[in-house]
Amino acid sequence: MDKNKSAQKSLIQNPKISQNPENMNSVFTKSLFIFLIIAAVMGVMTGYLLGNRNVSGGNALISGTIDSSKASKGTIVGSNDTKTFKDTASGTLKNGGINGEGQFHLVRTGGDSQNVYLVSSSVDLAKFVGKKIKVWGQTQTAQYAGWLMDVGRVEAME
Repeated sequence: MDKNKSAQKSLIQNPKISQNPENMNSVFTKSLFIFLIIAAVMGVMTGYLLGNRNVSGGNALISGTIDSSKASKGTIVGSNDTKTFKDTASGTLKNGGINGEGQFHLVRTGGDSQNVYLVSSSVDLAKFVGKKIKVWGQTQTAQYAGWLMDVGRVEAME
């Protein structure tokens, strides 16, 4: 027991060990509050700057919707990311897939076996129906389609 009392007495007498808990809490609270305010302001500023900068490459969508009458030769719609959308095909776009695979298909020379069946969540392919186009996309696994592609970029050829 005497050991505990002497340890408590030495804690109280040693200014390095004994600190006023009220002062410690108030300093800690003020410092923490100031730090959090500064961090929040910097976070908002960083988000604003990153959100408003011009994106020229990567997976930027040029335009997802266009008027089909404005889809003249050379019109390009979709992503600039040709690393992700590395597969290409050309042909005349028609409505319809095959056995539930694809919403559209490209008619190419060589008959039905050469058709490319297409889906896209980033480009409105309906605007190009009946037109000769070139598409960039990713080949997908299919059960019925000889070639199923997820399209990320379209160029009007005519």
